[in-house]
Amino acid sequence: MTRKVVILGGGESGVGAAILARKQGYQVFLSDSQSILMHYQQVLKDYQIVYEEKGHTEEKILTAELIIKSPGIPEKSSLIQRIRERAIPVVSEIEFASWYTSAKIIAITGSNGKTTTSMLTYHLLKESGLSVGLAGNVGDSFAWQVAEKSFDYYVLEISSFQLDDIDRFKPNISVILNITPDHLDRYDYDFQKYVNSKFLITKNQTEEDAFIYFADSMVLLTEFAKRKLPVRAIPVSLASQPPIGGYLADDILVSQLPEGEFIEPFPNLPIQGPHNAVNALIAITIAQLLGVESQRIRSSLATFVNAPHRLEPVGNIQGVSFVNDSKATNVDSVYYALGSYTQPIILIAGGVDKGNDYSQIEDLVRQKVKGLIILTPDSQKLETYFEGIVPQIFVTQKVEEAVQTAAKWAESGDVVLLSPACASFDLFKNYQDRGEKFKQAVKEYAHEMGVSL
Repeated sequence: MTRKVVILGGGESGVGAAILARKQGYQVFLSDSQSILMHYQQVLKDYQIVYEEKGHTEEKILTAELIIKSPGIPEKSSLIQRIRERAIPVVSEIEFASWYTSAKIIAITGSNGKTTTSMLTYHLLKESGLSVGLAGNVGDSFAWQVAEKSFDYYVLEISSFQLDDIDRFKPNISVILNITPDHLDRYDYDFQKYVNSKFLITKNQTEEDAFIYFADSMVLLTEFAKRKLPVRAIPVSLASQPPIGGYLADDILVSQLPEGEFIEPFPNLPIQGPHNAVNALIAITIAQLLGVESQRIRSSLATFVNAPHRLEPVGNIQGVSFVNDSKATNVDSVYYALGSYTQPIILIAGGVDKGNDYSQIEDLVRQKVKGLIILTPDSQKLETYFEGIVPQIFVTQKVEEAVQTAAKWAESGDVVLLSPACASFDLFKNYQDRGEKFKQAVKEYAHEMGVSL
């Protein structure tokens, strides 16, 4: 008898899951409470998948034998609560897709740095000639690729929301970059619940699998010690030199494994900053574990291009550097961004606060930030915290005004840094939209000044 599966969410992951379910012989129904993009509607029609948009028909949904849920739908949703009452199994797209592939899985999570590390890992493996796909929060849907392609390896960037709905998902190599307070609104403002969610990435791993982690994080060290996981654990550090693992010493990246040793000056890489040293060491370690030769790793590192909105240089106007770090949606990201510069900084921050603790960046702000521009309708928390710490504060809801004010305050040699520490949904569609509008405002200012970017 054909099993009935309902997909909740008609975005990239939902449509991908629907295609895979259809190919696997399920009876598929997709439901989205919002409008579905025309491109995805056409794909669903091409695959003859029944769908609805702009609302959920509960009587149809509650007859399912399996629910595949978009990571954006919170557990406290009334629909999810009714599904739970019926004891209908709920899984994420990554869980469902993992049932139908024998490829080796490299799964990467953390509060910050996931995308850069995932993209760099994918780049190193692809350039070495391995058959590899990039999926999860970056690239195309994991399920869609499993349905239509045949890779030997998958690099998956995975959020805590996706991990919340796994069951048998088992990476061959798992990575936790860091765990700092983020998305606490989704976890009842309980940091331990968020930590537990991240560690689900190791849930099904055995002694045959590897777990790579940032050893300078007390949260990770404490949690790892508590759990006594059976995995092969490989640390990466900026503060020590583990005999097995990766580290940075005297600006040299070193990765030492039984599989081999890799050494490269960090300034040779196209990405900089201490956080990117960690990201690079982890990607290098993964490549070594999978047998990629050192010379191939070295040449591939040199050609890597990072994703936009991550310490992305926008331009230099009269000696002032403008940098787009719109992806920095939590305080930890801003900590690493501020630590990447020795020059004086004018910081543009603000947005939807997710329970932020600004004490983490207070010392760096005192040392480096000569002006704070708060870009949000709700500025009170940031204003109250940094009043008296930063010499000058300006509040606006217009990105153009933020750029103009920053430019007035800046002197040659300064950095104007958009690194918000907050989500973007108060004034923008998403962090990409915020970053693009910032870049456009910088270009308009450059044009006014007669500078070509």
